[in-house]
Amino acid sequence: MAEPNYRLQYYMFLLSKHFRKVLLGLILLILIFTSVKTVGPEEEGVVMYVGHYDRTVQPGLNFILPFGIEEMKKIPVQRQLKQEFGFRTVEAGTSTQYSKADFNDESLMLTGDLNLANVEWVVQYRIVNSYNYLFKVRDAEKALRDMSEAAMRKVVGDRTVNEVLTVGRQEVATSMEVLLQRMCDEYENGIRIDQVVLQDVNPPETVKPSFNAVNQAQQERETLINQAESEYNRIIPRARGEASETIQLAEAFALTRVNVATGEAARFNSLFEEYVKAPEVTKKRLYLETMERILPKIGGKIIVDEKGNNVLPLLNLNQTEKK
Repeated sequence: MAEPNYRLQYYMFLLSKHFRKVLLGLILLILIFTSVKTVGPEEEGVVMYVGHYDRTVQPGLNFILPFGIEEMKKIPVQRQLKQEFGFRTVEAGTSTQYSKADFNDESLMLTGDLNLANVEWVVQYRIVNSYNYLFKVRDAEKALRDMSEAAMRKVVGDRTVNEVLTVGRQEVATSMEVLLQRMCDEYENGIRIDQVVLQDVNPPETVKPSFNAVNQAQQERETLINQAESEYNRIIPRARGEASETIQLAEAFALTRVNVATGEAARFNSLFEEYVKAPEVTKKRLYLETMERILPKIGGKIIVDEKGNNVLPLLNLNQTEKK
């Protein structure tokens, strides 16, 4: 005959004796866990009563009805969120690592000139209305992703591949941001778009070498054009300045010659008038004035008569009279 297990019986006795206390403690623990909720400083708490919206609570310690009667969802309304398209961030930090595998279905799109472009972008947004975010649109995150894809395909489809890949990237991002915000307002999903950033835009891998060659040729063409314009801007203004200087010098020379000629003509006219009044006196005066200018420039001087018979004394005309 087996001996009775007194230890087991003792434990059963203790359990039966303290069952109510254990049950009460368990109920109290469940009550605390299901009724006390902490909302973070960047969050809002949306309280639902039996599945329906009841109220919105602010950050801090909050209390709701326990045992699932009320449920709280925490919405990060003060935090900037983001969605990535065409790639995913594997590890963020000083050297961020990205993964681009198996995302061609969302990044490969058709441009307006029927070419393909591989567009990778980031949508940065905030939740500004937690009620609309939870109840106006089913699965607002997925809806935003679908809207972002549709908006980007529309914007890229209105432009050529060269615009998307080169000069039009900023315009694509701006147009995408405006269009996506308009769609969010129309759907009333409680989301505000902060920024759309084009992470990378490339041609498909199969045509990338050809495109790079074309792009390099275009860059070389732009470089040559810029060099030609620089040379033009350096030479043409200098040539125009030299031409202007030559014209001004010619005009000054012409004005000087005209003024000199006008003065000489006036002098000749006045001299002619005096000559008409007294021809002999004028001729003699002109002769004397001319000799007065010429004789000081001649070295030795000997004066003879017309036949060379009589020699006049030497006149030292080089000495000036001392006062």
